[in-house]
Amino acid sequence: MADERVGPSTERVDVKTGFKCNNRCIFCVQGNKRDLYGNKSTEEVKETLRAAVRDSDSIVFTGGEVTIRPDFLELVRYARDQGFRRIQVQTNGRMLAYKKFARDTVEAGANEFSPAVHGHTAALHDALTRCEGSFRQSVQSIRNLKELGQRVITNSVITRSNFRHLPELATLLVRAGVDQYQFAFVHALGTAQENFARVVPRMALVEPYVKRGIQVGVKAGRIVFTEAIPYCFMSGYEEHVAERFIPRTKIFDAKNVVADYTEYRWTEGKAKGPVCAECTWNPVCEGPWKDYVDGYGWDEFVPRTDAVTIVLPESRDKLR
Repeated sequence: MADERVGPSTERVDVKTGFKCNNRCIFCVQGNKRDLYGNKSTEEVKETLRAAVRDSDSIVFTGGEVTIRPDFLELVRYARDQGFRRIQVQTNGRMLAYKKFARDTVEAGANEFSPAVHGHTAALHDALTRCEGSFRQSVQSIRNLKELGQRVITNSVITRSNFRHLPELATLLVRAGVDQYQFAFVHALGTAQENFARVVPRMALVEPYVKRGIQVGVKAGRIVFTEAIPYCFMSGYEEHVAERFIPRTKIFDAKNVVADYTEYRWTEGKAKGPVCAECTWNPVCEGPWKDYVDGYGWDEFVPRTDAVTIVLPESRDKLR
């Protein structure tokens, strides 16, 4: 089977405006960056926006938690005025639970939102974010944004605490009206690495619950994806593997720039094991995060031998 990977080009830019956050998630990939770097100044972010628009007219504001910045609305307006047409806000959603703030954000120019919900109940979600009341606010943010006619794409990190409840979480998200949801396997860096034993589940245990969670969305007519789960755990659900659709992204991080996040995942972030070469899906599979196999090894990974024909989509808009 031929390698189906596309050539390098920037389809989206991610701008990390800083790392301060009003949650303290036990799986946070950013770890102690909030203490090391804090937030960038307004002018530093604007300088980045002026540079980033040369690469793409699609931007994701991220962090940390960008919505708690006093200059957040100013930065969104500035991005719009610079010529960004698609402005996504990646957020925990808590500030957007305030209807006026949500409305002001839309009026400033944001037109796509990616709030994070990690549990189907307040007890579970709040335990993962280590912030009481965060579940109520995150769910309310979805309702507010849908009332404002916005596209909502949620992200939920799969952890040892929540994986058995992914079908219930999917039901909650569908009822809240999300357009799309994604289950992202925890990346064991930062705080997640420190808490590896209590945070990172075995993929073999996760598999049936992920598939049931996907089924909930498919039945409801929603777009559903997984991220960082290799094809050997996705038999019958290959079309829901996010990596096939993730836009080529340039990331403006704390002190450096990742020119092509897709290439980073293939060459640095993820790993291929001794059995991967035997798998028919190997040419398009990125493999698991390296940190996962550093902790658990390769015993779970069984190469697939089914005959496959893979056609990549002409458009990657689903995950933008």
